[in-house]
Amino acid sequence: MPSGKDISRRWGEKRYYSLDHFLRKEYGEKVYKITLNGGMTCPNRDGRVGTGGCIFCSAKGSGDFAGPAAMPISGQLARGKLQLMSKRPVHSYIAYFQAFTNTYAPVEYLEKIFMEAISDPDVKILSIATRPDCLGPDVMELLKRLNRVKPVWIELGLQTIHAETAEYIRRGYPLSIFDAAVRNLRAEGIQVIVHVILFLPGETEEMMLDTIRYLNRSDIQGIKLQLLHILRGTDLARDYEQTPFHIPDMEEYIRLLGRCISSLTPDIVIHRLTGDGPKDLLIAPLWTGAKRTVLNRLNQYLKENDIWQGKEYYG
Repeated sequence: MPSGKDISRRWGEKRYYSLDHFLRKEYGEKVYKITLNGGMTCPNRDGRVGTGGCIFCSAKGSGDFAGPAAMPISGQLARGKLQLMSKRPVHSYIAYFQAFTNTYAPVEYLEKIFMEAISDPDVKILSIATRPDCLGPDVMELLKRLNRVKPVWIELGLQTIHAETAEYIRRGYPLSIFDAAVRNLRAEGIQVIVHVILFLPGETEEMMLDTIRYLNRSDIQGIKLQLLHILRGTDLARDYEQTPFHIPDMEEYIRLLGRCISSLTPDIVIHRLTGDGPKDLLIAPLWTGAKRTVLNRLNQYLKENDIWQGKEYYG
């Protein structure tokens, strides 16, 4: 079993396999993400699956930081580059289609916008956020072709493995659909990143850790962990106002993150450990707005308690 010291050497200063470490190893430099808007909607909004969307989702479909849909993809990329280069020298990018469900459109349109993104020579990776029930055979064939041009990452919003919670948040698909999507994507050599929300109403710490352990047994390459955000205008905000549920403080969240990191296999890249809720929409928890403070405290906590990714997994 590797020691904490061995792990630290493997991942630099951090005690977990960070996305930044992975990208620097693969590309020899820092790679920056530009969030894009393909102008799509979601089957959980247009009536195919549901009409209200997921209970926590903002009016912009989790694309609050994405570019304007009316702007061509090349224009969104150019604007994103200018914003990043105004702060630091940048040479490499991830084209991240974030808003709503980004494979929920005719395949001809998907091919047009995705090819426009990966045709940019500075774009190294195409990352697509979508639902596992929106990956039909024609979409899979397109993703397979795109993956031959540049690496394609598919981000799936699982959030939880627990059926009761999934029904409450109106996810709109069973766990079996997620499992099938992962198998199909991996059969084509496409990397899978899974979104998990921590502290969903009614979930215990062990339930959250059950989701992590389940993903350890799935063939996924990355994970995004995020604390539940309560945003203005969502049905979750209405529920919270009517019947307040538990929201952790920073220390409680960091303790749980420590357990999640310790339980996670060392080969899964951690893409995110805390989220960026839009400040004009965020009701709770307000402390998440200090992202750098949260990450600094997490790194301190991991060192103080000799926690590293995989420690609990190895037993």
